[in-house]
Amino acid sequence: MKTLTLYIMLAALMLASCSGKGNAGQDSVPADTVPVMVMQIKKCSKLYTAEYMVHKIITHDDKMEVKGSLLGRKLDFSVPMSSRKIAIPVDAKLKAYIDFGGFSEKNVKTDGDKVEIILPDPKVELTSSRIDHSEIKKHVSLIRSDFSDAEMSAYEKQGREAIIKSIPQTGIIDMARVSATHALVPILTRLGYKEENITITFRKKFTLEDMPMILENKDIENGKQ
Repeated sequence: MKTLTLYIMLAALMLASCSGKGNAGQDSVPADTVPVMVMQIKKCSKLYTAEYMVHKIITHDDKMEVKGSLLGRKLDFSVPMSSRKIAIPVDAKLKAYIDFGGFSEKNVKTDGDKVEIILPDPKVELTSSRIDHSEIKKHVSLIRSDFSDAEMSAYEKQGREAIIKSIPQTGIIDMARVSATHALVPILTRLGYKEENITITFRKKFTLEDMPMILENKDIENGKQ
């Protein structure tokens, strides 16, 4: 599980889907901006923020083992020329998004001319995963059977699990916050807030333990569940 290839695709047109007519040119923040702000932000709906293409190499190496006893002597050795080796490339696509459908005034904190937006929890979709069969490298000794379909399926599952475990380290969650910031800051400035007085964050730092909560389609294969 050696190689990670990263592609980041920011939603270049996402601002258009979130924007609406604001109060451009205001020098102060009116008291009733929060309901207007919530209405404008909810227009973002499901905002896709980042896409990753992940490439993992799954390796496996085994030999036939002889264990037991003969004439009172313990036997434990590998059979010569009985090795099997395989390297399986697994490709997966991850997409991060933030769903503003349930965004409300509970996600907004104001303090005079300062505002903090607490983003809804991010979601990460595993939209596809597959074995690149044309790039599989393997060696099977003559006395051994080839790798079975069940074994290949198990190795692909290992690849998906490794990809899932790597999500917190990829930076895709931070990218979701940064992309959401690019979309939301113009909305807030049109409502009268100065950019330096705007804070946009998640409610917590997400770790591997949070993956079951934010990950979707973790069992997807070749674009199908």
